[in-house]
Amino acid sequence: MSKLLIVDDESRIRELIRKYAIFEGHSVDEATDGMQAVRMALQEDYDLIIMDIMMPELDGFSVCREIRKVKNTPIIVLSARGEEYDRIHGFEMGIDDYVVKPFSPKELMLRVNAVIKRAGGGSISKDEFVYEGLSVDFRARIVTIDGQRVDMTPKEYELFFYMVRNRGIALTRENLISKVWGYDFFGDDRTLDTHIKLLRKSLGEYSRLIVTLRGVGYRFETG
Repeated sequence: MSKLLIVDDESRIRELIRKYAIFEGHSVDEATDGMQAVRMALQEDYDLIIMDIMMPELDGFSVCREIRKVKNTPIIVLSARGEEYDRIHGFEMGIDDYVVKPFSPKELMLRVNAVIKRAGGGSISKDEFVYEGLSVDFRARIVTIDGQRVDMTPKEYELFFYMVRNRGIALTRENLISKVWGYDFFGDDRTLDTHIKLLRKSLGEYSRLIVTLRGVGYRFETG
């Protein structure tokens, strides 16, 4: 059983999600505004947060920013705004998925289960990868460079871990989107490129290990 936090100022939306989440076997807590969501998210350990963007007290993006200062709890954002700018902004802030209202509760639950599964990790052939001063602990979800921990968004971690596990292999854009996002992608390639750019920034000197394959995608290589 996974523990979810549903954050929305509309009781009808909360009740709808709660109904389907409980049916799927999850336990559910609810928050009615952004400030309450931050307090609950920092006090409790949730497996995933489903959060509306437009809320009183504190908007969803601000809530995400506050939570990310302390925790990497997976977050799915709900929004009536479907513009690409808003999606990219959300992904840059570290959300795991972006769902546009009105939405299908069944599809939302499929996305919830997919994000929880990815966050929990799948079968890992090796627990750790080390190259020069770069160290990756897959199970602990920790990346260090020269002993210093590197802070990444949840999506950066997933993208980086997948590339490291498949190092030396040419990974197409379609492959990366399918494996990392885990569903039919509704944006465009620029979202993937944005995450690669953020990842390279996080890796500093080791950004050189992510090689761009023009017209194909990317490859993680160590020599």
